[in-house]
Amino acid sequence: MTVSAQQVEPDKRWVDGRVRQVSVPPLVRPVEHGSLADIPFDNAYQAPDDAVLSRKRPDGSWYDVSALEFAVEVQAVAKGLIAEGLRPGERVAIMARTSYEWTLLDFAAWAAGLITVPVYPTSSAFQTRWILQDSGAAACVVENKEQARLVSAERRQLPGLTHLWEFDTGAVGVLKEAGRDLPDQAVADRRAGVSPAMTATLIYTSGTTGRPKGCVLTHGNFFAEVDNAIELLHPVFRSVSEDPAATLLFLPLSHVFGRMVAIGCLRARVRLGHAPSIATDDLLADLAGFRPTFLLAIPYVLEKVYNTGRATAEKMGRASSFDRAAKIAQRYGEALEAVEHGTGPGPGKGLRMARALYDPLVYRRIRAALGGRVKYAICGGSPLGHRLAAFYAGAGIEIFEGYGLTETTAAATVTPPLKPRLGTVGWPLPGTAVRIADDGEVLLSGGHVFSGYWDMQRCEAIWQEPDQWFATGDIGALDEDGYLTITGRKKDLIITSAGKNVAPAPLEDWLRAHPLVGQCMVIGDNRPYITALITLEPDGLGHWLRMRKKAGLRLSEVVADEELRAALQRAVDEANRLVSRSEAIRRFTVLPTEFTEASGHLTPSLKLKRAAVLKDFAQEIEALYAR
Repeated sequence: MTVSAQQVEPDKRWVDGRVRQVSVPPLVRPVEHGSLADIPFDNAYQAPDDAVLSRKRPDGSWYDVSALEFAVEVQAVAKGLIAEGLRPGERVAIMARTSYEWTLLDFAAWAAGLITVPVYPTSSAFQTRWILQDSGAAACVVENKEQARLVSAERRQLPGLTHLWEFDTGAVGVLKEAGRDLPDQAVADRRAGVSPAMTATLIYTSGTTGRPKGCVLTHGNFFAEVDNAIELLHPVFRSVSEDPAATLLFLPLSHVFGRMVAIGCLRARVRLGHAPSIATDDLLADLAGFRPTFLLAIPYVLEKVYNTGRATAEKMGRASSFDRAAKIAQRYGEALEAVEHGTGPGPGKGLRMARALYDPLVYRRIRAALGGRVKYAICGGSPLGHRLAAFYAGAGIEIFEGYGLTETTAAATVTPPLKPRLGTVGWPLPGTAVRIADDGEVLLSGGHVFSGYWDMQRCEAIWQEPDQWFATGDIGALDEDGYLTITGRKKDLIITSAGKNVAPAPLEDWLRAHPLVGQCMVIGDNRPYITALITLEPDGLGHWLRMRKKAGLRLSEVVADEELRAALQRAVDEANRLVSRSEAIRRFTVLPTEFTEASGHLTPSLKLKRAAVLKDFAQEIEALYAR
């Protein structure tokens, strides 16, 4: 141990009166021996009876998997991979939704000395072929027949792909049977040959433009990430209440955030469940059955829970009561933040009484929607925003916002416990340094920062930044206390014809949180003023139409509805309060379609593909400037 979590304070460097660099010392020593493959076996030795995972039965109930049971299964599958002829260092691709089997195969592959390559289950044939070709995958495990057919159709162009297995037709059982006669020592020998500096996985970036690149993440990168996160977020991973720490993972394991969570939970022996669907009804049912104590979420999920709660209240004729409760919660959350920073006395008696009044009416229902026991939520992927962060804090769920990329093994910054600063993404994760370049770009350094991008010709990582500062492409700023705020992507900065620089993210994030808005894209590059394309959120729109007895309207009629446009104009006006007049949205249009991954307008991690939107809706954009 280097320092305690309670003693974490950032070291700040000032330039020209501004904080330009912040670092936080590591909380743990770097792992010098072994690999992620050792985690299940260490757990089985140290706490064989601890419940480290839970699996859902067909009837919706859950049953636990002990540390010993998981290690035995990892061993059996690893033997099968070895028996099938896969050699140390070869790549195994996994194309499936979030599931127990995904995590099992991940650890089994590492135990066999292999490198895993996630493939989003929604990937197109071209995307899948590119990842399998570029990584040189020798094997691929898919979830279902549809994915198996997709990969099979590409195998003529994948001569190195010698194995294709399918979870739905018993891939786990097939591999166990294949390795049944192999001695356990075969796995022990493979594990002994893996060190922290060796590659654990190749995670391909979402690819908002061009072909995705494979980020080389080592076992040491993951240890630096999860060990410091576990120690920092002690109340989350080592529950201090009567409820043992547990989380339900519904983020895709193909994404680095979900992957880090799964590894972190196994490392900390936190009970982990898997939920394959984030469809509202499916996810709420899984949360109710599993009852996690903390969640790892993207803003979309927390926005959805909030908007569903308000829609329910409106159906009951209690919309105004919900809105009052929301304002009380926001004020309460802000007061908690103030007292923790020593800038305020905390919630006063009147505010505490108001919160107590609304707790059984509103806040308890919000917590119930998340399973009833959630006390913490770690949120990443994009900014949650000050308003919702304060609301959840006031409703009894502490939000830890984080920021990171695939290249940084997920979180590079995170809200420090007991020192939240709403609207920011916190301080550097212990062991990390953050620097702001002269042009505002965020630069990162630390043990969790990747070694480079995959070069199949050399079968190694090619580091692009010789001084070891990774240029993120994000624009941000550090405040006087070292908290980082992300304002947008460097390449997404809009420069109007008048020369005004506009970061679209704050406007887009605010509007996306509105219950009627699905996606928003702000436009204005080389244009005289700022405009926006808005798509409608199906659930929010359906509720809005029912409440106004307009459910029979066609979508083409809905987008022209004056009452709807007035509601959206109010939302735009609220968003415009965040920025100066020259940065404000002057005009917007409502599109009679959605931006989705299938339509080619979103990445698998739900980020806008701006170039595709600009191309496909060029006519609508021109109309915004023709009036």
